[in-house]
Amino acid sequence: MLVAESRDGRRSVTVIEETDELLAEIGFDPDRSVLTYRQAQVLALRERERSQADIAAALGTSRANVSSVEASARENVRKARETVSFADALQAPVQVRIDPGADLYDVPGRIYEACDEAGVKVTHTAPNLMKVISDAAGEAVSGRQIVDGFVVGVTPEGEVRVRA
Repeated sequence: MLVAESRDGRRSVTVIEETDELLAEIGFDPDRSVLTYRQAQVLALRERERSQADIAAALGTSRANVSSVEASARENVRKARETVSFADALQAPVQVRIDPGADLYDVPGRIYEACDEAGVKVTHTAPNLMKVISDAAGEAVSGRQIVDGFVVGVTPEGEVRVRA
């Protein structure tokens, strides 16, 4: 357990669980991660609903510094997810461009046809596939209308990836 000291030297009642064991248990390695060790600590504590002020006191820094570390960590995670999504899209044997103005109801047929040609099995039913695509495409889909174009990729395992 980390016990924080307040800036004026009084012992604080704020107690924050030590994150070293947790990070080791889940296999965090700062040499192989886009996160620094401090970023991982802060995210782990924030995910356990610890306040930035409590974390700052425990780590001997300011709340503003914790806020900055957390923001950088979340941005690094976002970029890492985007990079993985991009790499998955590059490797997908099936890639179907969906242009603006298309009807979402026509998309599953195009995906199934491309998958059949590539010998890839999609496990989604048409309604489920439309939902997966619509959810992943976000604002690029409005109702049944494709507003902004995107690419639907399907991995060899049949996983559907949407790239705006």
